[in-house]
Amino acid sequence: MTASAGASPRSVLARGLSLLDAFEATDTELTLAELAERTGLPKATAHRLAAELVRWGGLERAGQGYRLGVKLFELGQRAPRRRDLREAALPYLQDLYESTHENIHLAVPAGPHTLFLEKVTGHRSTPILSRVGSRMPVHCTATGKLFLALGPPGYFARVAAAGLARRTPRTIVAPGLLRRELDRVCERGYGVNREESEAGVAAVAAPVYDARRHLLAAISITGSVERLDLDRLAPAVRTAAFALSRELAG
Repeated sequence: MTASAGASPRSVLARGLSLLDAFEATDTELTLAELAERTGLPKATAHRLAAELVRWGGLERAGQGYRLGVKLFELGQRAPRRRDLREAALPYLQDLYESTHENIHLAVPAGPHTLFLEKVTGHRSTPILSRVGSRMPVHCTATGKLFLALGPPGYFARVAAAGLARRTPRTIVAPGLLRRELDRVCERGYGVNREESEAGVAAVAAPVYDARRHLLAAISITGSVERLDLDRLAPAVRTAAFALSRELAG
């Protein structure tokens, strides 16, 4: 949440939560000035709330600033639906890693973002920005395109109306072009990203469904655009996603 996103939150709880929400996917720590700027809170208010969050465990002091605290990880582990999904998916993610030695993600939709619940990687994998708990825009990620293409009516329209930010020269920012790309996702049964969210990085993703055939999550393989043959890898990631869907349905 940033000052440009709208008025500052009014309640004490909302203001405290806005400090936590100020951290983006690539942030490891933020200074007090950065927290105040991103939330639109007066620096004195941000300092007082940050101190309370440190005492609770939601934030930790880090050098001249703050980082997210372990309390948030502990709470995340208690969310049963997400925990059960991660535990069920992990063997399939590990199998994909062993066959590709690239980054393997489990992601779920989170508003205009794709949220990475799990990531399996290794020293041979292409270094990328994502990490567990981080978010990226749905319009420029392979998992996100699946959520847009196969998600509920009106989802695409809401995301497009909010604006499609350009992350790289290859990001699709025209709603009409993105809509045609999503039509291809429906035809193929998998989503792709070729340097649209991060330069030099490509990905292919397949959908995971629950017992009622509702879109639940997505599995992706992400790595170097020069090394990954996305169409060749698509059957492998689709097989893993189908197997996980079948297990969840059972």
